[in-house]
Amino acid sequence: MSLALPKRLKQSLQVALSLALAGWIFWLLYKDLDFSLITAALSEMHRGWFIASILLSIYGFWLRAYRWKLLLNTDTDTEAISTLNSFWALMIGYVTNLLLPRAGEVARCAAVNRLSGKPISQSLGTVVVERSLDLLFLLATIGIAFLVEAKLFLRLFGELVDLGALAQSFQNNLPFLLGALAITGIAIRILVKKYAASGWVNKFQQFARQVLTGIQSIGKLDKPFAFWASSVLIWLSYYLTMYWVALAIPSTANLSASAILLVMVMGSIGMVAPVQGGIGTFHALVAYILNVLGLELTEGKVFAVIIHGSQTLLVALVGLLAFGASLKILNAQATKKRGESF
Repeated sequence: MSLALPKRLKQSLQVALSLALAGWIFWLLYKDLDFSLITAALSEMHRGWFIASILLSIYGFWLRAYRWKLLLNTDTDTEAISTLNSFWALMIGYVTNLLLPRAGEVARCAAVNRLSGKPISQSLGTVVVERSLDLLFLLATIGIAFLVEAKLFLRLFGELVDLGALAQSFQNNLPFLLGALAITGIAIRILVKKYAASGWVNKFQQFARQVLTGIQSIGKLDKPFAFWASSVLIWLSYYLTMYWVALAIPSTANLSASAILLVMVMGSIGMVAPVQGGIGTFHALVAYILNVLGLELTEGKVFAVIIHGSQTLLVALVGLLAFGASLKILNAQATKKRGESF
């Protein structure tokens, strides 16, 4: 008797679990915080720096839409998409992700399909490439942060991990570890051969093809310099957005540029955690690193909730605007087609 859950029910349970986990982490972190501290920080905020951070965030979204457009338009068999329509599709994906984890990627590709006719499968391949690039840039950012704050990194790592005990344990168990690694490799090879025709292997092969298609699209770019320059500027906009919010709040206004880089790294790690929208994990990691940098834990929590909350609200507002703009474009396209048919 099969106990497999229906796909829709399984997805609903995954969403509910992600939301519950995010809510629990957030509650655990903020249950003892006096929320008047947040309102006080907002009232004392430097409005100029904060508004500048919001405008820069929108520019960062636009840069991402521009970079995505460059990838999408390597397919010359379909209608080219404009940066504006790519922007609307991107924001539709972002606002969808606020409601349904991982559904945003499909939603924005579906929006591109409606707006320009580009196949969803091809668009998904470019999204995979974007995610891979983001991971590379995150690792590069972590590397830069390590170089500028090496002593702090080593101190934090030393507090979390006993390096001497770890090295001794690795040395004592080296033969066992090598044997386990060899057995694992053989087992994986046997399983892949045995289940080569099964669903999960086919899904992996399809995913690999999408990645390959996306990577090939980079090689077909008409403007490779613009692509890589926009990639750098996207991450620079992330950094400056966080820096300007820090300048806007009195408790964080005196943090150094390298300290803000560390905060950005911790926040980025929190955002990629498997919880809804980075809720809880972003706040916990940002508050933790700010506490290490000398702020009170409550001040770190206040900063985290202000920057995360403002960005979430911005995505929601621009995402809803994107839905409206897309509907207007589609209606105009339908009207034009009806006029041409007469």
